[in-house]
Amino acid sequence: MRHTSISDLLKSKPVGTTVNIKAWVRTFRANRFIALNDGSTIKTLQIVVDFEATDEAILNQINTGACISVTGEVVSSQGSGQDLEIIAKEIEILGESNPEEYPFPPKKFNMEYLRKNAHMRARTNTFAAVLRVRHALSHAVHQYFNDKGFFMMHTPIITGSDAEGAGEMFNVSVLDKKKPPLNEEGEIDYSQDFFEKETNLTVSGQLEAELAALALGKVYTFGPTFRAENSNTTRHLAEFWMIEPEVAFANLDDNMDLAEDFLKYVIKYAKDNCSDDLAFLDKRFADEEKTKPQNLRSDMGLLEKLDMVGANNFCRLSYTEAIDILRNSKPNKKKKFEYLIDGWGADLQSEHEKYLVKHFGTPVILYDYPANIKAFYMRLNEDGKTVRAMDILFPGIGEIVGGSQREERHDVLKQKISEFNIPEEELWWYLETRKFGTCVHSGFGLGFERLVLFVTGMSNIRDVIPFPRTPGNADF
Repeated sequence: MRHTSISDLLKSKPVGTTVNIKAWVRTFRANRFIALNDGSTIKTLQIVVDFEATDEAILNQINTGACISVTGEVVSSQGSGQDLEIIAKEIEILGESNPEEYPFPPKKFNMEYLRKNAHMRARTNTFAAVLRVRHALSHAVHQYFNDKGFFMMHTPIITGSDAEGAGEMFNVSVLDKKKPPLNEEGEIDYSQDFFEKETNLTVSGQLEAELAALALGKVYTFGPTFRAENSNTTRHLAEFWMIEPEVAFANLDDNMDLAEDFLKYVIKYAKDNCSDDLAFLDKRFADEEKTKPQNLRSDMGLLEKLDMVGANNFCRLSYTEAIDILRNSKPNKKKKFEYLIDGWGADLQSEHEKYLVKHFGTPVILYDYPANIKAFYMRLNEDGKTVRAMDILFPGIGEIVGGSQREERHDVLKQKISEFNIPEEELWWYLETRKFGTCVHSGFGLGFERLVLFVTGMSNIRDVIPFPRTPGNADF
């Protein structure tokens, strides 16, 4: 008999039929009631053991974590908390579990313990819910762009350029680590390496996506990116996934419209398709908030925050306006900010971004940043000191999207590459697109894990990706 998922069973409610369920044991009570979960839903299915049909040797192997196959009749449940249950007629042990060694017996664990056991943490309600929501958001991303006429691009993971000029990249090389070849200057001779030049893991697929947008019109990337930043925070990973659309003939206003519409769409999709998981995560979020000091608690519940994004137009204000608000704010005047705002030109920190979102009570889009704190590829405004950049700020997260209208003028882009001390020969191909049929175009980048962090209400970005890569941690 082909097995049925618990999710499908609870939806179809085939009372009176015989079904087969394959799943993992959560609990086994009174030597009669088995709670099973197969990962298809956060809900468990109760199995009632038929003692006459079940060998005692089988019962002795039904422990938490064991994988079993159950064939039996679906009946309406007489107990509270579930609509259906199965009267087991046949139980088969597919995989045993030693209760003394199983890492997740039925009790609560702290997040750090779960991270150390990331190979098994998807068995817990919290992480199974997060991973199902992550899947839904990923599906929504592709569905949104496909329906809008975008083409997906697979951009290189190995690159010879630094898209952001940050220099914090993971090197890719096959040279002898103990005795690498050296050139006349005593430096590593990468001409003898596999790619015959120095290469790294990419921090962004944007530059390559721009090339495609200037041929196909509307494209997007959705792939892994890497940053060798030694940052042990709740908002940073060394390996993460980026969503990067690029659109020809789109200016900054078009870019902001696209980003806002996109975010509202994917969040609504998760709400519509992950209601059980989000209800569980909403309760978890509320319980976590109760453990925090009063002044650090969120003003809204998780579901309230998701509703707020969909119900409001994002507030749009210039960097200059934001600086005025921050400079005159109580936290700044009373020196409560860790990074005080003295004047125009300051690089905004997470605390400033979160303040602005709370100040307006809605997501905020900041635009027209100082040129010297933004990347070389952003279009220079006519004032000569600001660029057509935009960041979207979300409650509890801060920056979730960063984007800009791209610099389409060949002479200006060439000058900016020089000012950023980027070797022109590394980006000759990027410059060449500005020589042949250049046009206004824009795009943005969304760190996927930050989106999942917001939608699930988790407090640490390490808990929204299956196997986090952070300084000192490359396990599993």
